[in-house]
Amino acid sequence: MKPTTLTIASLLSIILLPFHIAGDIVLGLDRGGPGLLYVVVPILLVVACGTLLLAERRSGHIIMFLGGLATLGMPIIHRHNGFTPAVAGSPGGVFFIWTLVALGVIGGLTMILSARGLWRLRSRTA
Repeated sequence: MKPTTLTIASLLSIILLPFHIAGDIVLGLDRGGPGLLYVVVPILLVVACGTLLLAERRSGHIIMFLGGLATLGMPIIHRHNGFTPAVAGSPGGVFFIWTLVALGVIGGLTMILSARGLWRLRSRTA
């Protein structure tokens, strides 16, 4: 399987999301705990399987689209509490803000590329 831009963008979001979640906990925006792992790990596992195992299938494109939507949602969710001078001035705050911006860009790109892939798959079968 040759890596595509969609695969790379989806894998980047899988890599950046745990950094973002760690930043949430360190900055006190989330309380963390083992319950968080019971949600995050299965979701990232499904997105990783959709990216690496189902990349050329419709189900893989749908999974990557939904993963991109969730990734794009991170900066939207944090628009009031993540992009503040207090966060920027705290240790790790600049990296947290950079991660939010990167997640927004990568999430949007993943959604666009997976929608294009779904369109191409649709036109092949029609």
